[in-house]
Amino acid sequence: MTDANRIRKIAIVGGGTAGWSAACLLGRIFARDDTEIQLIESSDIPTVGVGEATIPPIFEFLQLLEIDPVDFVRETQATFKLAIEFRDWLKVGHSYWHPFGNFGVTIDRRPFHHYWWKNEAQGHDDKVADFCPSIALAEQDKFLFPPADGQFPGGALSYALHFDAGLVAAYLRRISEQLGIIRLDRKVERATLDDRGHIDQLHCDDGSSVSADLYIDCSGFRGLLIEQGLDAGYEDWTNWLPCDRAVAVQSEAVGPRTPYTISTAREAGWQWRIPLQNRVGNGYVYSSAFISDSEAQARLVGSLDGKPLADPRVIGFTAGHRKKFWDGNCVAIGLSAGFLEPLESTSIHLIVTGLNRLLDYFPDRNFDPALQAAYNRETLTEYEHIRDFLMLHYYPNQRIGEPFWDHVREAPLPDSLAQKMELFGNSGRIISRRRELFHDLSWFFVARGMGLKPKSYDPLADIPDFHDVRDVMGQVSGAVGQLARAAPTHDQFLEALITPGDHRRPTFHAPSRTGFGR
Repeated sequence: MTDANRIRKIAIVGGGTAGWSAACLLGRIFARDDTEIQLIESSDIPTVGVGEATIPPIFEFLQLLEIDPVDFVRETQATFKLAIEFRDWLKVGHSYWHPFGNFGVTIDRRPFHHYWWKNEAQGHDDKVADFCPSIALAEQDKFLFPPADGQFPGGALSYALHFDAGLVAAYLRRISEQLGIIRLDRKVERATLDDRGHIDQLHCDDGSSVSADLYIDCSGFRGLLIEQGLDAGYEDWTNWLPCDRAVAVQSEAVGPRTPYTISTAREAGWQWRIPLQNRVGNGYVYSSAFISDSEAQARLVGSLDGKPLADPRVIGFTAGHRKKFWDGNCVAIGLSAGFLEPLESTSIHLIVTGLNRLLDYFPDRNFDPALQAAYNRETLTEYEHIRDFLMLHYYPNQRIGEPFWDHVREAPLPDSLAQKMELFGNSGRIISRRRELFHDLSWFFVARGMGLKPKSYDPLADIPDFHDVRDVMGQVSGAVGQLARAAPTHDQFLEALITPGDHRRPTFHAPSRTGFGR
């Protein structure tokens, strides 16, 4: 590649978390370069901003952006997140946890969850919290950072964040503008194409136009560039994930700020509760085929544990993805690329992975089709993997006689999910491919929580003497219990961390890289 063929101008259309994340990352990458980066957003167009919960890789992204995580927590009203508690999903009155971090310890080179199934088969009724530090802490509303040396009783502890998405966008905007990103406050009305079918210019409502070499579409559901301009097409997954609406509202904080997200199954979908420092984020994700918007709003407002701080707002969506995430000289990031309901807090993660993948395949002005094909192939694989994991939360439900839950229980599974579940059902195994977000341990927690139990267990779990296995389990359980008893409450920990000059302020340690998945 000659220097003359390098990308010299980048235009980002849309702000919000997606747009300003793209701007901040590219601003860091091109900080010592003369590449011009412009972000175009209209103050008159509100952002969707439903993503207020994250997963542990968020800290890797903050590190990539050279952001102090403690400053980020303070400025975005963030709290810590150890897990998601799922209430009423299997049946009303039942609950289970999907935690971050490890479960037990490896025994004879085999993952602990295989011994869990043998332990159950032997008639023991231990609790998963006895072997998982994240659950043990979450159940008592406690939190602490893992030690710097990574040694932690009962395996690795990992965590993520809850935060105010609006404050995050504002925070990233400040950093981006310090890095030289140019913000244009105007509305893009249309894009015109050149003779290659690439975007040539953006035409705005004030009569101006913007041209660039590379365009990044962060315009949200409408896909102003990728769909309206390039007609990429959309793959509709409503047959697998029928929820197509969300009603969201903020409420006053009541009681302790829990170090976990709560997801509660409702008559036509599910409700989230995300605690921040200053308020609580709430939402009801539902299928309009089974409940009206007005009924959904009433159900949500009636279930709040604090006073609403604003009027509820309804957001419509279609589960699925663009048929091309990257088309020509345009890459779609965030909601413009697709939407999967935020049941496992993957919305912001998909922004991050989309940006990281763009760096992996960053083009020159020739826009090699092989780069585009590789990007689209890997992104599709990621979306399909997350889709399958979300469906695992639905189809095994035992809420018999409820129309929505009968519908999702009876829907045919994608072949990829059916094959995974056949393997799990026979021997408790989940084979995860390299770089998949949800590894075998995540599948274990959700499958077990949804009442699935294998017919048998890994025969290699029979090799160690089971009395020795039980001794190890006892040691782990004792260590985890001692840890949880000694830990501070989440509120105590958070106040010490964010209060300037507090002598109790803990030293920040990033979560274990093994913490999400294995």
